[in-house]
Amino acid sequence: MDRPRHALIIANDRYEDGGLRQLRAPAQDAVALAEVLGDPQVGDFDVDVLRNEPAHAIRRTVERFFSDGRRDDTLMLHFSCHGLKSESGHLYFAARDTEPRLLEATAVSAAFVRHCMTRTRARRTVLFLDCCYGGAFSRGSSSVRAGGDLHVLDSFAGEKLGGGRGWAVITASDAMEYAFEGAELAEGAAPRPSLFTHAVVEGLTSGEADLDADGEISLDELYDYVFDHVRQRNPHQTPGRTVDMQGDVYLAHSRRRRVVPRKIPPALRAAMEDPNFYARLGAVAELHTCVESPDLSLALGARLALEEIEQNDIRVVADEARRALARTELRPDPVRLDFGRVPQGSPAPHRGVQLLGPPLARSCTAHPAGDWMRTEETREGLDVSVDTSTPGRLVGDLLLKGAAGEAVLRVEAEIQPTQAPPPAPPAATPPPPPAQSPPTVSMPTASTASPASPAAPGRPPHPPATPPPTTPRPAAPRSSARPPLLAGAALVLALVSVGAVVRAGVKAKAAADLTRHGGDLGEHLGAFGIATTLTVALATAVGALILGALARHALTAPPTRRPPSASGTTRSLAWTARLLAIPALVLALLAVIAYPIVNKYW
Repeated sequence: MDRPRHALIIANDRYEDGGLRQLRAPAQDAVALAEVLGDPQVGDFDVDVLRNEPAHAIRRTVERFFSDGRRDDTLMLHFSCHGLKSESGHLYFAARDTEPRLLEATAVSAAFVRHCMTRTRARRTVLFLDCCYGGAFSRGSSSVRAGGDLHVLDSFAGEKLGGGRGWAVITASDAMEYAFEGAELAEGAAPRPSLFTHAVVEGLTSGEADLDADGEISLDELYDYVFDHVRQRNPHQTPGRTVDMQGDVYLAHSRRRRVVPRKIPPALRAAMEDPNFYARLGAVAELHTCVESPDLSLALGARLALEEIEQNDIRVVADEARRALARTELRPDPVRLDFGRVPQGSPAPHRGVQLLGPPLARSCTAHPAGDWMRTEETREGLDVSVDTSTPGRLVGDLLLKGAAGEAVLRVEAEIQPTQAPPPAPPAATPPPPPAQSPPTVSMPTASTASPASPAAPGRPPHPPATPPPTTPRPAAPRSSARPPLLAGAALVLALVSVGAVVRAGVKAKAAADLTRHGGDLGEHLGAFGIATTLTVALATAVGALILGALARHALTAPPTRRPPSASGTTRSLAWTARLLAIPALVLALLAVIAYPIVNKYW
């Protein structure tokens, strides 16, 4: 894949003719595809994008693209637009200024693209067609007839190129899938074209299209991946392909590498089969060291040997091999990501996941459970984000799969729909002036004079003012420093508890030494204040356990974004505090129980 590689992406989603429905996907598809093809770590293509250009500009660019191709080049052309069929059954690609009844003059014909492909000197040419296809216009009629099905790949059938050159055409769907009605395209009659390009981008970015895990993605592998991906999500859409090419053409690099296990050295194999089980235990220790090696082939061979010992050896040796395997498994931190409530349409939130374990365990690939979940490799592990375009509750598992086994990461988010702002209260309008009339004198009567009617005759009363609606202030986000502070406080209390237990033991020993010279043991214990020391030990041990539990619980709450190191520090501090506080609590309780017994009998 060190030969020159060039890609031209043509995307049209805006059309001047009212009969062509505006598309939403091509613009986003062009950006995503250009990014992955231009990534030096993935596609390593020189990419040009042509968006919403007129037909003559597209034809000029396409002809120049193929004419400039050199013998060792790999050329990729991608169309994302409307595909139209003429009355004679020929295929055309719609441009911004395309008029459906003047296709020859205002659209780009498939025959023209085919002609350019046959004239290029490049040995490898690949064409991707992600198009919505329509029916045929009938000349001399204001209506549009559906016409017979046109298989897209038939437009690119022809003589062999020869000269060692080859080409391939891959389409989002082979047959025409909806027709014009009147001057409009039938709404909703065809699948969204983004499904095909999304599968291409996803397969190249994640490396999932590298089906044989050899580190390179071939055209055949990409097609097989895209075919399964599209059919799984839309059974009514069937991608197609036609290939006239000798050998494989590789389109991208892949981060997936198939690790081939290396045979363990003969001396280590002999130790594994030694009749002395101590020698076999030594072999387990040596294999554990090999599993942690950065040499993945050596590490995988050692891991397979440990699995063999676990299955076939005696219990003592098998248990040691099982513990060695457990210490080399993949450990994601954290194991649960809760993004909490996220407004719909907001920028995608990101969370980091640290992958712990030896290099063999960290050499894994992420398999999201849904399209709403996004993953990207980082130096520490993974960056996980969620799509905020669709409201609702999102719950799924992120499967991390590698040569050393699998691990599951739970991902949750709640995408809240956007709410329109409340309407502003109507502005108060001044009352109309009273009508001019000759002055009259009238005597008030009991029926008209009422204190409950203070408004002047003919003048409507002012409506009561409506207070503007108030919106509740959002709750302050949780501080990302809270869990480490709680865990640190728990560790301090645990250390105080251990110190109190030690001091109580020292005082008890001193009281026992004084008893040898006479006196009552209970009186000596009371004089040393051992009851107060035990009370401090009990209180601090219980406090350490409570704070440690609160710190662990705070990690599972939906906080603000925190670095992965904060989660690891919190867990380590909480675990250490618990390790110290539980023995101190048990010893203090035993001492408290024994204290009244000692006072009574000694």
